[in-house]
Amino acid sequence: MSIKNYIIGAMLAGITATSCSKILDVNPESQLDASTRFQKLEDYRFSLLGTYSLFRNDNYYGAFEGDANAFGLLSDILADDLLSTRENLQSQVVFSDWTYAANESQVEKAWIIGYKIINQANMTLEGIDRFAEKNPDEVNNIKGQALAIRGYVHFDLLRYWVNDYSRNSNEPGVPYITQSDYEQKPSRGTVKETYDKIEKDLLDALALLENQGPTQLAYISADAVKAMLARLYLYSKQYDKAIDFATELINNYPLASKTTFPQIWTDFSYDEVIWYIAFDDGQGTPGGNVYTPALNYSPYSPNEDLIAEYTADDIRPAAYYAVRPDGNDEDRFVLIKYQGKYTAQFRPDGVVNFKVFRVSEMYLIRAEAYAMSTTPDEAAANDDLNELRRARITGYADESYSGQDLLDAIEMERRKELIGEGHRFFDLKRKGAAARKVQRTNCSENCELDPDAPQWTFPIPQSEIDANPAIKPQNPGYGD
Repeated sequence: MSIKNYIIGAMLAGITATSCSKILDVNPESQLDASTRFQKLEDYRFSLLGTYSLFRNDNYYGAFEGDANAFGLLSDILADDLLSTRENLQSQVVFSDWTYAANESQVEKAWIIGYKIINQANMTLEGIDRFAEKNPDEVNNIKGQALAIRGYVHFDLLRYWVNDYSRNSNEPGVPYITQSDYEQKPSRGTVKETYDKIEKDLLDALALLENQGPTQLAYISADAVKAMLARLYLYSKQYDKAIDFATELINNYPLASKTTFPQIWTDFSYDEVIWYIAFDDGQGTPGGNVYTPALNYSPYSPNEDLIAEYTADDIRPAAYYAVRPDGNDEDRFVLIKYQGKYTAQFRPDGVVNFKVFRVSEMYLIRAEAYAMSTTPDEAAANDDLNELRRARITGYADESYSGQDLLDAIEMERRKELIGEGHRFFDLKRKGAAARKVQRTNCSENCELDPDAPQWTFPIPQSEIDANPAIKPQNPGYGD
């Protein structure tokens, strides 16, 4: 598998130059073995920090024209909440036009960065147990975070590269890599097998982190793992488990007040945030492929029909959107969710932390799980929906929905609450092949993605298939 070609690059990209010179003696001609190259527990901590740094890559949560930004704003670009503008200089149009193929470099970049992170997590795990007797808490902390990263990133890859999210599906999954042996040539296995391994890694991580002390929100805690599991179980339709994990977090994380909510998006407040990826000066930006404030450049703009769904007393539009004149002095909406930190409020530079999990998502997960359960609890689902709305809308009066109206209300609330946080395309996709569809409003071309279109699933990069035929089959619609 050509993942092997990226292992050394992952290490060099994932650890600072100082750390590299301190703990790595990379010989590209030989097999990398963390158990021999990492001689102190501190070396494993450096490796873990390097793993986190890879999340800032422009193909994961970072954003730059020509790269994928696969798990940040790309989901909205692929769907109907962020629409290409006349300012767009071909930024990511291969995605917004759904023209990607097996040899598409941006798809390949998303695949590569996922497996780079996984490889770095594996290296962080290999050989660390020899320090467990003297430093059990520190070893458990490092192992727990590395296992969580490995499981979580495999889940992200599954979301793009498999067609059927059913928990026990026998359709092809994604290769699950648990060691840094760069000669391995794994098969894809099944979706069920992929889920099994993701779930095991996350549950093992939770057991290791459960009794650890408080941690900074830039690092994975037991609560962050619970958020991962709640999201995983929603996708796999294991609704009771989704409810259980979402409830634990709802009980521990209050929703932000109307005063502090806007401050979340400038990093002045971290109310309701469970885990974020830290971005600082010189480390890129999570939203620059949609709006670059320093240049007032907006290749993608929020759908005005979505903006019209907010009521006048909703606090979210002022935190998420602004009206700015373009180069022709014509007003247009721009997404300001990633405009910058409060320290740069007068000269916003787009550098701000990416919030991977917030407790508001847990309310929406639990509401949907209640509504979709074998025996639906519509009263509980309405309670969660109303609780979130009361936190966001001044003077809100509770409403009650049932049946499809309830599901539609939850879906719309996800759009209004979570725009730009990596959900919309997947929310449509997990409806299943019979019901999913992208249908863009305020659109003149490339406006619909039909339920049976192959573009709901990314192709396995052709370079992978060429290096490892065992990874076949290719996803339907992309050749052999």
